[in-house]
Amino acid sequence: MPLGIEGVSFGYIDNSGTHRGIFDNLTLELPDTGAFWLPGPSGCGKTTLLRLIAGLEQPRSGRITKPAHWRTGMVFQEDRLLPWHTLSGNVRVVLPQPDRSTAAQTAAEQAVAALDLAGLPPDAAGLYPAACSGGMKRRAAIARALVNDPELLLLDEPFTGLDQDAVKKIAAHLRQRSQRRLIVLVTHKIEEAEAMGAEKMEIF
Repeated sequence: MPLGIEGVSFGYIDNSGTHRGIFDNLTLELPDTGAFWLPGPSGCGKTTLLRLIAGLEQPRSGRITKPAHWRTGMVFQEDRLLPWHTLSGNVRVVLPQPDRSTAAQTAAEQAVAALDLAGLPPDAAGLYPAACSGGMKRRAAIARALVNDPELLLLDEPFTGLDQDAVKKIAAHLRQRSQRRLIVLVTHKIEEAEAMGAEKMEIF
């Protein structure tokens, strides 16, 4: 399987110095395409698992394997936009740095296309996060995750702050994308998972 989680254990030390285990010998295999939904109560470890898959955390034991050439896109629970960049700049930050003006133009066009895909008009590309609504910032965070067409897309409550129509449109695109890419979704709303056609994985 392209994404393998083999015997992974993970925990942390809390403020009292006590070790709190989250995973113990977790094993999971996922194919290279499809959408998969991780349900579970708050605090059970869903976000931690996404961070482990992304390489932002390291397991105490076990290993996580995926193809070396895979690009990973992630939508965090928070938008995590850089305030000194425009929305376009926030999207472009994950693209390879251009070294020629034509490459820079191509990157800008890619950013505008990704923002459009997330439901933002072209004139929003030049806005800074401070001037944007919560929904606009969320769309920009989604655009940033999609812009380089990652083989692995990790979504942590991606539709927070979006209206129902926006959720339907973006979910429909993600459902189509999952036919050729792997998507792992965390959400508390079953209707969002269903809109993406995500398969439920009961591991928590």
